[in-house]
Amino acid sequence: MAPMSAPVSSDRPFLNRRLAAFGTTIFAEMSALAARTGSINLGQGFPDTDGPAEIAEAASRAVLTGLGNQYPPGPGVPELRTAVAAHQQRFYGLAYDPDTEVLVTAGATEAIAAALLALLEPGDEVIALEPYYDSYAACIAMAGAVRVPVTLRPYAGGFTLDLDELRAAVTPRTRLLLLNTPHNPTGTVLTREELSAVAALAVERDLLVVTDEVYEHLVFEGSHTPLAGFPGMRERTVTISSAGKTFSFTGWKVGWVTAPPELVTAVRSAKQFLTYVSSGPFQYAIAQALALPDAYYEDFRADLAAKRDLLADGLAAAGFEVYRPQGTYFITTDITPLGEKDGLAFCRALPERCGVVAIPNQVFYDDKSAGATQVRWAFCKRTDVLREAVSRLRRL
Repeated sequence: MAPMSAPVSSDRPFLNRRLAAFGTTIFAEMSALAARTGSINLGQGFPDTDGPAEIAEAASRAVLTGLGNQYPPGPGVPELRTAVAAHQQRFYGLAYDPDTEVLVTAGATEAIAAALLALLEPGDEVIALEPYYDSYAACIAMAGAVRVPVTLRPYAGGFTLDLDELRAAVTPRTRLLLLNTPHNPTGTVLTREELSAVAALAVERDLLVVTDEVYEHLVFEGSHTPLAGFPGMRERTVTISSAGKTFSFTGWKVGWVTAPPELVTAVRSAKQFLTYVSSGPFQYAIAQALALPDAYYEDFRADLAAKRDLLADGLAAAGFEVYRPQGTYFITTDITPLGEKDGLAFCRALPERCGVVAIPNQVFYDDKSAGATQVRWAFCKRTDVLREAVSRLRRL
């Protein structure tokens, strides 16, 4: 028998051209580098400890008692949809019908993919804040739409949004704004005034908005303000969040969408052909997690704020310019004071230099030069790990 080989009928590549530019994610590359070199991984944003034991026990009970072991309902189990609606009312005063206005997804990543695939057609323009989480670009490309970046720029120790630049980016072809606040990777939290201006623009130009709010409970000064709560926004906004970042169970992949029935129906139409359903037993556990008392959320935020300060101070002492984040669990730094100019080369060499892994921000930019000297660090790690990382970084 002749050896099997891939069929070749033309010079056309196997990979869809829309995805050809993306390759392997930077997270996979850097996590593999951390494993190969035995370095401390401050690159990929996952905690190194599990979330509340009582929630893990709830997941175990669900498995052992047969809750969710078979396909859960397409929109998500009723208990979780009810808990998501109660969470939106409890924290933000936003009322959603759990039966028609809540959709459970395989993490926020699937929610973003399903929303963009459902709401976009080839040629539509999508405005996204740059630097952007890498799946945004890939999902926009898969939908055949056009990405239009609006750049957050360093200013006064943080990053700011130029509202005039945002307005100028809107054209007759703009279909959707993709907004991420608290913002990964910069840690920026848009102010109420900025959000009000974004809302007014969306209403004026009749734009849909998809908001990624997975870090909603990690705002260190002030509090998170959902865009859906502004005048004229509830009916045009798909709000996305997830359990992974708030409860430190990132492997469970439980996310959700809240939106008006027409938008939820549209997103579900795409979602059903992606995973169909997922995370059955974990949905019951996360329903219980969302009802945890305020003390859980306050302690979680305080713990991460202390870790932010520990790593930020250590990075500053090591010679980096530090942009102290207002939210998320990432710190962006600039490597220019260290005499460096290329963040990608810096991150690839860093494990050998001092046994620490970080992520180069330039991969989150269309304009690579805008983020060429920026490097992102995750501080969602144990305090002893962060202290050791700070000690190693002193070698720089």
